[in-house]
Amino acid sequence: MGEFELISRFFEPLGSRVQHPEVALGIGDDCALLRLPAGEAMAISVDSLIEGVHFPADCDPERLGWRSLAVAASDLAAMGARPLGFTLAMTLPQANPSWLTGFARGLGQAAQCFDLALLGGNTTRGPLNITIQVQGSVPPQHALHRQGARAGDLICVSGTLGDAGEALNWLEHPGADTDVAFLLERYYRPTPRLALGQALRRRASAAIDISDGFLADLGHVLTASGAGAVIDADALPISPALHRVAGERALQKALQAGDDYELCFCWPSSLPLPAKIADTPVTAVGVVEALPGIRLRAGDNVSEQLSSGFDHFRPPAKPVREESP
Repeated sequence: MGEFELISRFFEPLGSRVQHPEVALGIGDDCALLRLPAGEAMAISVDSLIEGVHFPADCDPERLGWRSLAVAASDLAAMGARPLGFTLAMTLPQANPSWLTGFARGLGQAAQCFDLALLGGNTTRGPLNITIQVQGSVPPQHALHRQGARAGDLICVSGTLGDAGEALNWLEHPGADTDVAFLLERYYRPTPRLALGQALRRRASAAIDISDGFLADLGHVLTASGAGAVIDADALPISPALHRVAGERALQKALQAGDDYELCFCWPSSLPLPAKIADTPVTAVGVVEALPGIRLRAGDNVSEQLSSGFDHFRPPAKPVREESP
């Protein structure tokens, strides 16, 4: 199968599944053309997923298709942007029809779920690498930013934390039990909080998506805002499945593990925080302080926390599977 047959067979059909009036010209030409509503700016982000670093070599292609778009779309959620479209650049070791059918199926399901239109892209041959650029729109004065957190703001997160990080330990044991299956689903099929991000416009003072770990990504917000924080260990939302599987490691996973793609946002203390925003559970887990640094309160003890997370240039010894279960 040649490059152009590959594109026309597996990816061009995806271009017609999601329609936006902003898309003046979609997939099939040298460029896509987007027209933005008056008063809105384009939000653009790009992510690359590399085999052996961001996903295991034997990853199911349908799951990989979903995950590839989800992790990119999460950046739109963090800015409060409305999704429009995406482009796809793939480096493939070979044009395997069976693999491509599964990947395109998962990608198409995610595109429809996230309301993102495939606008074009590129394919070439080499080690497996998937790069997706997403485009959205948002009134620039209402876009969410990392800076803006103020002393007294509540630090909040969506969903539960640490599930996907623990799943890395079980990639080679997918059939262990229902709790492990839940954790693996959280890793392979993350949910970008797009509706939540848009609902936080004009309300949250700062926001970021949790990709490299809660402490690391919160650290980016605090650095950009010139602030610090106290986190309540007992308030962190940890799923029952993670508690049962990880035991004493559950707290560490919730604090430091990446790949959750939940939102962390700062909420003015003058506003009541509902249990759900845009049908998404949210939890207050700490408070922004003027004093720099992150402190963790566990009972009567308060300890300084490092805000370091996953770093591509200082990866762990085994970036895909951390340890044996």
